[in-house]
Amino acid sequence: MPFVRIFTGSRYGAPECQRISDILHRAMTDTFAVPAADRFHFFDHFADGMRIFDRHYLSGSRSEGYLLFHIVAGKPRDAAQKAAFYGQLARDLQSEMGIAGDDVMVVIQFTAAEDWSFSRGELYQP
Repeated sequence: MPFVRIFTGSRYGAPECQRISDILHRAMTDTFAVPAADRFHFFDHFADGMRIFDRHYLSGSRSEGYLLFHIVAGKPRDAAQKAAFYGQLARDLQSEMGIAGDDVMVVIQFTAAEDWSFSRGELYQP
């Protein structure tokens, strides 16, 4: 179950966030072995001036529309799955919402099963 935080600026409202979530989820189910009913996406919005980031670090040019996806996942994925996911996410955000590829950054962290409790204070055991 990936848990995703999407960090945004002030330009994205609820309708745009829903579209971003839909595009993200489709990319995850298509390329990242995520079940269709497994969606936990949380948006963190920041006012103008409250995100300090390098506009050119390992990128062309980030704008105020910059999105950072922080994904915490339990099951490791190989490099091919990650590359396919990154590519589809960036392409679909560009084609469907006009979000430039330079404005899409993804960080993935993997955890062990015992690092999760899905409810009732119970340790997850697959």
